[in-house]
Amino acid sequence: MAMAYMSISLHSSLLQSSSSPSLPFFRSGAPRSLLSCSASPSSRNRAVKRGSHSSCKPKPSTEEVEVTVVSHKRSPGRRKEERVDSFQDDAKGLTGRSQSTALKSTGIQKKDKKGFLYDLKEQQGNDAGNLQNAAFLNAVVKVYCTHTAPDYSLPWQKQRQYTSTGSAFMIGDGKLLTNAHCVEHGTQVKVKRRGDDTKFVAKVLARGIECDIALLSVENDEFWKGAEPLRFGHLPSLQDAVTVVGYPLGGDTISVTKGVVSRIEVTSYAHGTSDLLGIQIDAAINPGNSGGPAFNEHGECIGVAFQVYRSDDAENIGYVIPTTVVSHFLDDFERNGKYTGFPCLGVLLQKLENPALRACLKVPNNEGVLVRTVEPTAPASEVLKEGDVIVSFDDVHVGCEGTVPFRSTERIAFRYLISQKFAGDMAELGIIREGSYMKVQTALQPRVHLVPYHIEGGQPSYLIIAGLVFTPLSEPLIDEECEDSIGLKLLAKARYSLAKFKGEEIVILSQVLANEVNIGYEDMSNQQVLKFNGTQIKNIHHLAHLVDSCKDKYLVFEFEDNFLAVLEREAATAASPCVLKDYGIPSERSSDLLEPYKDSSDDNLEIDHYIGDSPVSSLEIGFDGLLWA
Repeated sequence: MAMAYMSISLHSSLLQSSSSPSLPFFRSGAPRSLLSCSASPSSRNRAVKRGSHSSCKPKPSTEEVEVTVVSHKRSPGRRKEERVDSFQDDAKGLTGRSQSTALKSTGIQKKDKKGFLYDLKEQQGNDAGNLQNAAFLNAVVKVYCTHTAPDYSLPWQKQRQYTSTGSAFMIGDGKLLTNAHCVEHGTQVKVKRRGDDTKFVAKVLARGIECDIALLSVENDEFWKGAEPLRFGHLPSLQDAVTVVGYPLGGDTISVTKGVVSRIEVTSYAHGTSDLLGIQIDAAINPGNSGGPAFNEHGECIGVAFQVYRSDDAENIGYVIPTTVVSHFLDDFERNGKYTGFPCLGVLLQKLENPALRACLKVPNNEGVLVRTVEPTAPASEVLKEGDVIVSFDDVHVGCEGTVPFRSTERIAFRYLISQKFAGDMAELGIIREGSYMKVQTALQPRVHLVPYHIEGGQPSYLIIAGLVFTPLSEPLIDEECEDSIGLKLLAKARYSLAKFKGEEIVILSQVLANEVNIGYEDMSNQQVLKFNGTQIKNIHHLAHLVDSCKDKYLVFEFEDNFLAVLEREAATAASPCVLKDYGIPSERSSDLLEPYKDSSDDNLEIDHYIGDSPVSSLEIGFDGLLWA
């Protein structure tokens, strides 16, 4: 399925026309081995640039950008015309809680304590048909964000800043809701009300990567004078009328588009590469609508606009984050004082549609899904094993296609039940193991990614030793470096390998800053370092600890393909300040590596990045018979 971000309109000085969106910054679940190389938002020359970058596609002109907003990344098995998009309308081209086990929609519970949510049964008191004078339109505001993204190839510095615009809306208690990708890497966020010419500074309280929601606050009382927050409505039904409101590209005033609800199902969220409940609508959604509300015919907010589908065979397919997901995000923030994330079961499942397969597994009825892989970092690894058949989740029966009952006459993907839980919640699984039925309990925790899609804290870790630049492998780094520079082996590991313990990282030698102490290593780049002086490396903090505590005469780095790099320790220590000065680098390591190293993993654990059959998301499987939970 092809997804595209449709948040922010562009106002970057890097573009010739403020109305032309730039290339997309992708966060889709397309196979990493097929990632396209997008041009950097800045046209400046890098301080250190390797020849391998010349293979990247050049940045298109402003005219070309208008027709290349959509990514060329595709999921396996999909037609060439279909594209998995995640364009965000900024200068970089960035880019439910507590339903019963019967799965009847209960909407959002009333929460008056902090003013986040309001009684669902109350209505706005304005006729939604008279949109020009509808009071609820005044709760929709325009968001201005200045972004300063990290430079993952040169992790000690930031990229050139760029600006973007999007939409948000008031939910009460001095809070606003918008999309997470609208304020990603934001250094300054401002908001402006409808009909006003004053911009007010906003603060980002929380960002939910998986659900693509961000919570903002505005402390200036002047901004809230006469404001009436929106009320949330129930999950809509098919064919219900929907109105999308926001500030899309093409004008400075508010925009209103109408349509109907065409589908409700578990949807791939492009920004967080997650699978959560989504509402598909046919109302026009354009760059700048991201973060804006979608209303029902009573003027109640039924979700947040966040992405669109691009295909030569389809039109007017937009997606809205439903109030059930919004409620989960707000409940999470209220419980913990921060966003902790959506949990997962951590298993790769196979459908059991074939009667012979069910008979072989001794499954008596037409139900259940087969466990093919359990992630080592998931708590479920202690109670589930390969070959188990999951037939129920909290007493809700799971069908052979991996679906469960939803509302009265519908069915929905099994992972919907998991998304209704919070981090740390327990779940009871009914399983069939070797023909015997039993029940097991397991905790649910957010997934641990070996190669993260987003960097916590916003700045990547790095370590420079005598010009050798080490950094963890991440999806943003892969996007920035291009496929051919990273290499197929690292791309395969990034896609298929699973973390063996929390905190595990793939550490790579990003580049070598030429100096006489590292002669012969200058052309090395994007090579995974496996061992230091014979010790297996667990993460970059572990590598820094090993180097700092080393008393040997030589520093010996063992890379993949049995390549060896050796430095004389005292010479390397003496050369490091000169390298930093020559290349204008403020520090030999990132600030997080200055903290004492704490090893939370098993000291005797053997790290083996086995390239197995476990994609990182359901989109990457390519075969409809397998799915992640």
